[in-house]
Amino acid sequence: MSGSTLETVAADILVPGAPVSAAALVLSAPISFWGGVDPKTALIADVRHPEHGRSIEGFVLCLPGTIGSSSAAAVLLELVYGQRAPAALILHEPDAILLLGLIVAREMGWPTPMALRLDRRHFDGFREQRPDVSVEGQVRLARR
Repeated sequence: MSGSTLETVAADILVPGAPVSAAALVLSAPISFWGGVDPKTALIADVRHPEHGRSIEGFVLCLPGTIGSSSAAAVLLELVYGQRAPAALILHEPDAILLLGLIVAREMGWPTPMALRLDRRHFDGFREQRPDVSVEGQVRLARR
């Protein structure tokens, strides 16, 4: 790319997965997957959430936080099973319950999105971008 540079940030791998290149969706508020995301449509269903109505399907989903529920794993598992999951998840802090959904999906042999931990201070740089996520947990962006 003429006139651009590549910026790479190393993230911690929480759940391994295939490399992806997809548009980023940076949520501006924490979300509960149970009641907050419709597993049949992948739409943010919580009417109080700033990104209400947006789809998370196929995005590199950047989560500034999660609102815990023991059913979050089931919702994420259903998204993976229905092929409506995000392409990858980048979390500010690990959420063991949410990640359990990805771990179960991997055990079932289903294609599973990678989950990474990365400080949310990087998230604003992902807005309106299409990051490349490597199997080594490198998140790369082209900068103009």
